[in-house]
Order: sequence, then structure tokens, then C-alpha cells
Amino acid sequence: MTRTTPPRPVDVEAVFPALAQYRRTTTRLHPRQGTAKPEESSVAGPLLWPTDEPWPVCTAVHPKGTGHLLSDVRLRRRVQDEARGRDFTAEERRLLDAATRGTHVPGLRDEDPLPMPAVAQLYARDVADLVGPEGQDLLQVFWCPFEVHGPERTLDVALRWRRSADVGAVLTPQPEPPVAGREECVPTPCVLHPEQVVEHEYLGLLGRSSRKRSPSGRRASSARWTRRTTRTTPPLRRTMRRTRSTRPRWPPSGRRNPRRSTT
Repeated sequence: MTRTTPPRPVDVEAVFPALAQYRRTTTRLHPRQGTAKPEESSVAGPLLWPTDEPWPVCTAVHPKGTGHLLSDVRLRRRVQDEARGRDFTAEERRLLDAATRGTHVPGLRDEDPLPMPAVAQLYARDVADLVGPEGQDLLQVFWCPFEVHGPERTLDVALRWRRSADVGAVLTPQPEPPVAGREECVPTPCVLHPEQVVEHEYLGLLGRSSRKRSPSGRRASSARWTRRTTRTTPPLRRTMRRTRSTRPRWPPSGRRNPRRSTT
């Protein structure tokens, strides 16, 4: 299935020519729920991982047995998907009520190694802007599903590059942790529909002088921009940031808006 990004509402370079120097390409992955093959780019696996190579683990010391069971997270999502557009049945409500956060694996010690779940794998053939080490064409992404790492208390991410042609037998089943700190830390398996697009720098990362000249960084004086500042149109600063500068996406490259989650 081919998915494409709708045309931008305005040619931003025609209105603000200085932005042309910040033009670059990125790739929107367009993830959609589904199961891919190890030989395909995907979110949440399965990965092209060799049977004779250790799976990445989190060795940091932190609580690992308390949170949401991955099986409960997937059950909740399945129930919600099946009930879309209608009320939950009594049985569905019972299942949802039972899928709660708790200490589900009390025997899992803080210092025990924890398998990292597969987050994504990207083949260079699918993502034109993805450039890895010479001779390696496959990027595999993992994270620890507990936001407890570093001073900012966030996820710990691990990256692995490899040459896909070197992989023989593929590991199956593939390891995963029993528990995640938050449901949002459990990625849903998705197939990808990569699309290369053009974008510009996120407004907050432009130089001060460029921001002042930007139509979204000052009050719009031209009628061309004033016509767009109606009650049914977002403010220019927000519009520039969300629809004209960076693209909403899962971004393997390009200008990432550090304040906005991507889809």
C-alpha cells in the first residue's frame, strides 16, 4: 500500500526564501499495525537477528518486575481495537479491569539482566536518508521499557548495525521482557510504508535572526499571511511548526522537533 504526505498548505520557501538553506530530506515511515517478516523493515519485529549472537539486555540496576505485563498491554489493545465504535461488553470490561499495573514478577531482581524489546529495524534500501557504517545496510533499534535512565529519567536505547547478507539462521522466538514500566513503552508490531519528503528546520532551532524574519516568529504584516489568521486557522507560529516546517513522522533522519512526539 502506498501512503503519501498531503501537499503543504503554502510554499514556505516562496514566502520565506531564507528557509531554502535549511531544506533537507527525511523519511516518513507510515507505520500501520501488522506483522512483517524478518527480511522487511518494521516496528517491533521480528528482527533479522542471528541465532548465535546474544540479544541486547539492560544491565542497569532498577526495578524490573513492577509495571504492566506485556501480555496485558497487548490484550488491552486488542480488546480496544475490537470494540472500536461500540461499548465494551461485560467480558471485555472484566478483561480490561484485570489488566492492571503491579509487581507481576517479584522474583526479577533489580540487578538482573532484562531483555530489551525490539523497537524497529530499518533496511537502508527502504530509507534513502539512512546512512550507516560502510558495508552495513540494516539498523536495529532496542530500548529498555523503563523510563529510569540517566538524569532525565528516560528510556535507554541500543542501536545495532549489521550486514543483512551475513545473517544465516534467524533467532526465534525472540526475547522480550515480561514487564514494562508504562504501556506506552511497548511498541505495537507494524509494517512500514516509507516515503521520502522535504522539510525545513524546526523553528526553535533556527538562529535568532532567522526566527525574527520568519512569518511564524513575528506578527504577519502581509495580507498573504494575514488572510490565514482566522479563528478557524491555528496561529502562525503553531502552524509553521506543525504543518510547514517539520513533518509529523517516525523520523529515522531529518529535522526532529524535540518538543513534539512523532507518529
